[in-house]
Amino acid sequence: MPRGGRRFTAQQKVAIVRLHLIEKKPLSEVCQEHQIDPGTFYRWQKELFEHGAAAFEAQGSKTKADQAAKDQEIARLQARLQKRDEVLAELMQEHVQLKKDLGES
Repeated sequence: MPRGGRRFTAQQKVAIVRLHLIEKKPLSEVCQEHQIDPGTFYRWQKELFEHGAAAFEAQGSKTKADQAAKDQEIARLQARLQKRDEVLAELMQEHVQLKKDLGES
């Protein structure tokens, strides 16, 4: 965790790791400038390499928010279908009962 409880966005973390790896800025300077421990830097670097494949996924991939909204819409539509099926079953049951009451087969 950064000193002082400061939080970094994912983009900030990538930019900080990039300073050392790409721009060859000494790790001590990067850590001092951004007030982070070397352990924090190495953890970010590890996470970047472990999850870096996500950067190369298809351009049209959904963000977590997009996926959550889609999942919520699917759940809403499934609930609506369930309700419709229940109403249809009830109507069919009433129809069959009416046919029996009227002596139809």
